[in-house]
Amino acid sequence: MIDRIVQINDLSDPKGGASKLAVEAACGLAARGHPVTFITGDEGHSPALTAAGVDIVALGQQRLKASGRFSALANGLWNRAAHAMVCAWIAAHDTPQTVYHLHGWAQILSPAVFGALTPVRDRLVISAHDFFLACPNGAFAWLKSGNVCPHTPLSQACLITPCDRDGAAHKAWRSVRQAIHRKAFHPRSSPPVLAIHESMREFLSRGGIPDHAIVTLPNPAVPFSQSRIPAERNREVLFVGRLEDSKGVDLAARAAAMAGAPLSVVGEGPFADRVTDLYPAARMLGRRSSPEIREIAARARMLVMPSRYPEPFGLVAIEAAWSGLPVILAETALLAPDIIGCGAGLAIDPRDTPRFAAAILRLSEDDTAIRAMSEAAYAATRPLALTPQTWIDRIEGILHQRIAPSPIEDQVISATIPAHSARLSAPASSHHFQTMGLPPAGAGRDRAFDEADGGLATACSSLGSSPAMISSSCHATS
Repeated sequence: MIDRIVQINDLSDPKGGASKLAVEAACGLAARGHPVTFITGDEGHSPALTAAGVDIVALGQQRLKASGRFSALANGLWNRAAHAMVCAWIAAHDTPQTVYHLHGWAQILSPAVFGALTPVRDRLVISAHDFFLACPNGAFAWLKSGNVCPHTPLSQACLITPCDRDGAAHKAWRSVRQAIHRKAFHPRSSPPVLAIHESMREFLSRGGIPDHAIVTLPNPAVPFSQSRIPAERNREVLFVGRLEDSKGVDLAARAAAMAGAPLSVVGEGPFADRVTDLYPAARMLGRRSSPEIREIAARARMLVMPSRYPEPFGLVAIEAAWSGLPVILAETALLAPDIIGCGAGLAIDPRDTPRFAAAILRLSEDDTAIRAMSEAAYAATRPLALTPQTWIDRIEGILHQRIAPSPIEDQVISATIPAHSARLSAPASSHHFQTMGLPPAGAGRDRAFDEADGGLATACSSLGSSPAMISSSCHATS
């Protein structure tokens, strides 16, 4: 019997999908009668958590880019205040039947949260909403080009690759943070890691996380519309998401402008003015509630998800597809093979504006094709995600496993989508990203990870540290 569930995340006020899921998990588990505590790096102002009766423990800090350069450099490596907060809570409230669920940590809590959680590691579950558990830049991509990275994290090849959009010094800082994280996390003895798409497995295992520790748990989704949106009658191209570099909203604006297609943009962020400059006719609708998005989506012909970097899931694509909206998404999105396989959309390189525009134009002009895609999206994409109820069921079951005697391998089987078991159990060489040069799992992957520990020394020396010093620092503050 679980005494208490502790959800841990950088933010309590969702700015994106990962934080939204962390809050929804806390609220959903509280609704089932579990005492829930939400430990957060921000100020803890969350109407949803408060309404759900969740206890909030807040650090009161801001995301790295909002906290000042020197504070960000130091706290990003090891946030002593976050470490002290989590340690204090555990000392005061932990019981043998308390379980812990860690979500985002890279923006405020830092690798220090792993050190603080060491005493309760056997009752910990970690959600991988991105790749920061394994990759220094969290994307397994060259951030300037969007190309998928084939290297083992912290290997010599990784360290000399200029993958960071902010230059070599920032790459060095990220590499040192990853080295500190590795020493605090101990990936080879990782607690269960909940991957939001099966194709994340190859990436996470390159970071040293054992295959048996990776549990596929797709995100929950609620469609924009419960009935099929008759996309063939509509004209608008729809973008829903944060207006920032990684989501590629500016790429959508360029392509829609070239195609001469009406574009509606739902969301807020620093790229709002850029979108307006690129396509003055775009309808900038700002942040909207779910009922408002439902009304906006009802007028859409298609949704675009032009993420610049490999998107581990892409919840908005599922929300659209389940509503009958065809999806044009980046070919590096992990959902791309699934959407294409269902006949529910097209995959493109969003940086190739003429090709992106041609895809929009094709779907804008062909009512027969758009109707076929709409019907396929509505009928065939249900197995790609979970309902909120099923998602909470599986999280609850996984957390129970952490205090129960049965092995986590049982949960791996039950948490994988049955409808896709044949595809997911196919040889690794058939997976979408194997064609991009990822090394296969097994002994070769283990050797690559061992070699990366040699690269770790190089990463640390760039900021005057050593692996031994980092390890000592982790233990000294744990």
